[in-house]
Amino acid sequence: MKNRTFASDNYAGVHPEIMEALLRANHGHTGSYGADEYTERATQKFKTLFGDSTVVYFAYNGTGANVLALSALTHSFNSIICSDLAHINVDESTAPEKFTGCKLITIPTTDGKIYPDQIEEKILRVDDQHHPQAKVISISQSTEYATLYTTSEVKAISAIAKKHNLFLHMDGSRIANAAASLQEDFKTFTKDAGVDVLSFGGTKNGMMFGEAILFFNPELAKYMKFIRKQGMQLHSKMRFISAQFDALLSNDLWKRNAEHSNKMTKFLEGELRKNKSVSITQKVEANGVFATMPPSIIPTLQEEHFFYVWNDKTSEARLMCSFDTTEEDVLNFAKHLNSLTSAL
Repeated sequence: MKNRTFASDNYAGVHPEIMEALLRANHGHTGSYGADEYTERATQKFKTLFGDSTVVYFAYNGTGANVLALSALTHSFNSIICSDLAHINVDESTAPEKFTGCKLITIPTTDGKIYPDQIEEKILRVDDQHHPQAKVISISQSTEYATLYTTSEVKAISAIAKKHNLFLHMDGSRIANAAASLQEDFKTFTKDAGVDVLSFGGTKNGMMFGEAILFFNPELAKYMKFIRKQGMQLHSKMRFISAQFDALLSNDLWKRNAEHSNKMTKFLEGELRKNKSVSITQKVEANGVFATMPPSIIPTLQEEHFFYVWNDKTSEARLMCSFDTTEEDVLNFAKHLNSLTSAL
């Protein structure tokens, strides 16, 4: 592609420090399936961030991390409550249902978030053998609309989960962007706020591939090594996932990457707000801007600066920034956008 795009942080390459870590890990022989020094170091870094009792499992990708986490928390007769925009509902095909056997119970959302009163309404017919039994609430941080749950909001959802003997899972594919924006450490709005299991993302924040599944209650991870193997997410050369996390969690690389992509997103928001033909539709809290624009200009704009249309009916676009997005990228996009709208 000619230009860096605003399609997704998945479009970005690998951060140079991550690539260097991969190259270092490529020397010599070491143990397989996680029996290596890289996995030991990365695991310890997660324990430093979240507490010594945290149990860490590495996986290839976000779908795998979410499916494995949910599989560890449920039986096939359970249901999982989530937003109707949740990645597990709209972007993971039917993998969650196929591998967990559970029914996804969705809540309509206008801002990507779900709220305690909405969740409580979905906890129905408890102990009724004819009805799926709710067992997990799954939330995304940041959300699919790039909005954020505050720590108090996570605690409120956790309180509902505990009240009804449910687990709280957090899909943190963009958790670094959330932490950078909230200006809180990871533990504050996850473990300390009542999250039971966290899918911790790396791919969208400068890694080549790899996610981590963190259990804050070791008992919940009792069968996880078997679930991961059965779920085809056990990497034989695990050092190449672990080495990336070791680098990402060193020298605040995760934070530098996330702060930069968030900063570029706010810069993009500012440029878009100067154009009267564009309307920002959501709060800009992480590394995504959602905006409507004249539908006639979208195909031409996409040719030079590709992005996805989130809602065809309203011409709402999703514009994502990455660790390598530059001010020049934003200004070039805004200039092209302004030239197209001025001609209307």
